[in-house]
Amino acid sequence: MSSAAVPTPSRLAGLPRWVAPAGVAVLFVAAYLVFRGTATLPHDKEAPQFLAVTELREWIDDHRNDNPLFLYFLNYIRLFVGSLYDLFETVLYGLGWPGITGIMGALAWLAGGWRIALLAVGGVSAFGVLGLWASSVDTLALVAVAVLLSLAIGIPVGVWAGLSGRARRAITPVLDVMQIMPTFAYLAPLALFFHIGAPAGAIATMIYSIPPAIRITALAVSEVSPTAVEASASLGATRRQTLFKVYLPLARSTIALAINQTIMMALSMVVIANLISAPGLGGDIIRGLSRAQVGIMLPAGIAVVVMAVLLDRMMMALARRDPHAKLRRTDLAAAGVLAAAGLALIPVLPKVWPDSLTINMVAEVNDAVHWAETNWYAVTTWIKDTTSHLLLNPLESLLTTAPWWLVALAVLAVAWRVSGARPALVALGCLLAIALLGVWEHTMQTMTTVAVAVLVTLVIGLLLGVAAARSPRWSAVQRPLLDAAQTMPAFVYLLPALALFGTTRFTAIFASVIYAVPPVVRLVEDGIKAVPATVVEAATSAGSTPGQLLWKVQLPMARQAILLAANQGIVMTLAMVVVGGLVGAGALGYDVVTGFSQRTDFGMGFVAGIATVLLGVMLDRITQGADRRPSPRKRKFT
Repeated sequence: MSSAAVPTPSRLAGLPRWVAPAGVAVLFVAAYLVFRGTATLPHDKEAPQFLAVTELREWIDDHRNDNPLFLYFLNYIRLFVGSLYDLFETVLYGLGWPGITGIMGALAWLAGGWRIALLAVGGVSAFGVLGLWASSVDTLALVAVAVLLSLAIGIPVGVWAGLSGRARRAITPVLDVMQIMPTFAYLAPLALFFHIGAPAGAIATMIYSIPPAIRITALAVSEVSPTAVEASASLGATRRQTLFKVYLPLARSTIALAINQTIMMALSMVVIANLISAPGLGGDIIRGLSRAQVGIMLPAGIAVVVMAVLLDRMMMALARRDPHAKLRRTDLAAAGVLAAAGLALIPVLPKVWPDSLTINMVAEVNDAVHWAETNWYAVTTWIKDTTSHLLLNPLESLLTTAPWWLVALAVLAVAWRVSGARPALVALGCLLAIALLGVWEHTMQTMTTVAVAVLVTLVIGLLLGVAAARSPRWSAVQRPLLDAAQTMPAFVYLLPALALFGTTRFTAIFASVIYAVPPVVRLVEDGIKAVPATVVEAATSAGSTPGQLLWKVQLPMARQAILLAANQGIVMTLAMVVVGGLVGAGALGYDVVTGFSQRTDFGMGFVAGIATVLLGVMLDRITQGADRRPSPRKRKFT
């Protein structure tokens, strides 16, 4: 054979980069067409692994009162958390609305001045005006207990993980499970181990709020300047002294962000915790959902948002303060007057907010929802049907009719191409574990809704993030809207979505997008703003138009932030899988809900929760690997 008939390495190297991926894609398409409908692993509700988990639950339930684990460990945890909640609740109810208003105003003044104090007084008063004073106090007590215990565990563990790479690698999988596992999946075991009520609700909230405390604290400690640490060691400081005098002071502002995010996560759990009889605003929202009345749900959702914004602004104002700056005498005096006035009015005014000062908006809100349902039906139906026909149905058909081994090979190839060998093997392992668990078909259906929701989330997040980064005024306008979208319980906007779109997968996608867009917008905005001003000025002076500056300078340099935004979009969307199961999305979310509500299907629901975690870890590792992998240009010159 002549040398001209054999492609040489130099000739192969001259081919465009897209040739090899295109050839692999053609092979996968051909394999799909040949093997379509074979090895699809259909769902079996009576699978042995489901029944085994259900039997384990029955055994635990039968031996609760004679098992040493319950008698000498779990019961004491429940009693400790319950007594702590009772203490907070007693103090708050004892202060009444005058005392709580005065003390919150005083703390806010010390944290950020009179503006934050005015926000605190107005926010606390809003709980009473909405007619939700008692529920708001219960929620505040529950959140206080959960946040206090979460920080007591999360900050020390985060410091340890920040100082030790081995510890960080060991706890990362545990944090992934805690953050991605659907809340419904561990509500049933928590009710089994800790009964129902405030202690179980606080522990469920802790499971969800501890991971950000650990992750952000570890990040803060790991980013402390090595020069400062070396200087401390060279001066003879012990490890303990270096920790308390170097690491923690320098990481103070980021640790404040960890506290802030822990509070936000705790508040986002108040509704779901009510499903195991946790007290608070969640009860009002669940009551409105059961009666199909948005007018009952919306005030409680607004109260949750007001509480979140109030605590967020106080924490951020405290984080911005100079730790070495002394408080002014006028600030101390004003805070003292507010606290003293609130305490002095306790015996004079009623402790519970008067009914005469409340506003009832139930009928008006219900009428507005009915009007939107009547007048927007044609538009919403067109949007829902178009999305289903063009995206959802073809993608679901592709994933559910392809052989499981072909999907596994495709995930391995994509992950290897995007992120490298190790993330690819982790992704493959997660997918094989899903196949062994017996929930392959439902996982593919869930992946369909997650993929479409993430796509829509990233498009909206990129557009809004770029707009906010380029316009401070637009950023200021959309910030409270993002706060509301992130902290408003999903059940509140779920009912209007049901009225507009019906019980379909699109309703689940709608709810997921609202929940996942805010962190994506914030990360994209921060990434673009972090591009050095000198680089932007150089590109502008070279004659770049605003469009060229965005596409050729800002977006490429914000690549890591955008990849992290994609990662968070995936995680937040997966966190809404169970909520999607409540509104017609089916698949894993419906399995989890069924397992929680029906005793005989507990095993299927628990396994579906594990499969959701595996799906999240698979997608998470791919995006994280892409974030760590250097760009082709960088690899070429290193």
